[in-house]
Amino acid sequence: MTRIIEASERTRPAAKRVVVAMSGGVDSSVAAALMKEQGHDVIGITLQLYDHGSATGRKGSCCAGQDIHDARRVADQIGIPHYVLDYEERFAEKVIDGFAASYIAGETPIPCVTCNNEIKFRDLLETARDLGADVLVTGHYVQRLEGPDGPYLARAVDADRDQSYFLFGITSGQLAKLWFPLGGMPKSEVREHARRFNLPIAEKADSQDICFVPAGRYTDVIARLKPNAMDPGDIVHIDGRVLGRHEGIINFTVGQRKGLKIPAAEPLFVVRLDPQTKQVFVGPRAALETAALLLRNTNWLGEKPLGEVAAEGTPVYVRMRSSQPPRPATLFADADGKVRVVLCDGEEGIATGQACVFYSDGGPTARVLGGGSIAKTMKSISSGGGERHRLNIAAGH
Repeated sequence: MTRIIEASERTRPAAKRVVVAMSGGVDSSVAAALMKEQGHDVIGITLQLYDHGSATGRKGSCCAGQDIHDARRVADQIGIPHYVLDYEERFAEKVIDGFAASYIAGETPIPCVTCNNEIKFRDLLETARDLGADVLVTGHYVQRLEGPDGPYLARAVDADRDQSYFLFGITSGQLAKLWFPLGGMPKSEVREHARRFNLPIAEKADSQDICFVPAGRYTDVIARLKPNAMDPGDIVHIDGRVLGRHEGIINFTVGQRKGLKIPAAEPLFVVRLDPQTKQVFVGPRAALETAALLLRNTNWLGEKPLGEVAAEGTPVYVRMRSSQPPRPATLFADADGKVRVVLCDGEEGIATGQACVFYSDGGPTARVLGGGSIAKTMKSISSGGGERHRLNIAAGH
């Protein structure tokens, strides 16, 4: 095997020192093994993100106590140094506290996006530089491809595993120092590599839950951090009728139908949450329709500035959920810095706090152009007053 590696290295770029973020799962373990096989100087790093005592041995999570042990075993197997960094305090501040605050504000946050933006691709990149590494490698399913103007992000080859939705916050500067070796292969091939390397986690189940949420019950975490989040309130029809009571707005999200526990002649859905009055507003399915979005914390990955490209509107494809295919839209960047998305075909049940991610087209390996968090949803648009696609009626928060 050593002779084969050395021969293949003659056709590759010069070996680099790389830091691999190792969660203890199959994907990051294979990424580390591939980097080692290609002749790079590999350092494995695992972040201890929360008190893993209660999570040790828990299935379906990442970065728990068992996962740290698994990452160390893999590092020993492939012969690389491995370090565990204590990030509990920073993770709690940036991710867990923010997650709870967003939920009690009536939003539907995505903590994995916050973790990627604030921890993995900011702090961990700095740690990699401190260790003298040229590159940070992760096991994410997204492609880093080379274009005429430098590297760019694209959806993964395996559409079922594509994680580009959660990675829109990567900046161009960060991308220059990132590698994603799994983005061009299906999951089945990754499993085959794990067996080929004889990794002790080759058959380990994939993580499913939010890592810091015990048994998938996010309400337990929020109730512990923000007890007032469980204050009761009214369930109100959008026509003004009070239909019932609830036991905390954190038990609801926009688009939800189940769990309302109120009699009605027609199916009712959660349309809006009001954290100030603690009211849950419900209505018919038609009330979920959204025509446009106002974004915050937007990241743009195009070659030209967003204000130049989208001042008059530019066509893009967008995803508001990780499970949906990209859909056509028009992206606007106003002179006052506001970023708006007009949806060509509308969308149902979009909640504030979710991400809206931009793509170059609707294809399976489309380029990622950036994205932002949804600050407001709009029910209708008009073109009055000479301003194209002016957002007219706001719904939600």
